[in-house]
Amino acid sequence: MNEWFISLLAGGATGILSGFGVGGGTLLLLYMTAWAGVPQTQAQGINLLYFLPAAAASLPTHWKQGFVDKKAVLPAVLTGLAGTGLAAWVATGLEVELLRRCFGGFLLYTGLRELFRRENTTGE
Repeated sequence: MNEWFISLLAGGATGILSGFGVGGGTLLLLYMTAWAGVPQTQAQGINLLYFLPAAAASLPTHWKQGFVDKKAVLPAVLTGLAGTGLAAWVATGLEVELLRRCFGGFLLYTGLRELFRRENTTGE
């Protein structure tokens, strides 16, 4: 029962962060692999399913507020689909340990980049 409650809290918290556009799916993936003991490949599949309703729930509000660049949508979707398909194909051929290390490296890089990022003061 306790595991369900913690998973419910993790899903709710990452759902809120997804609504903000923070990348709640990545945080959910971290929770599943680091704390819940879900294998990396299974956590990735769950994360993909999690993302669909999270994006569908938050997109109308972002669209209504004008936070979606309509000119960029089609190129982003098309290249995103191609990149996702290619990455999924590559990921299925990688050893799980290598996949975990790549994901960890990505998280470290992103975290350090955000930590040391300078604010843009020119207003651009």
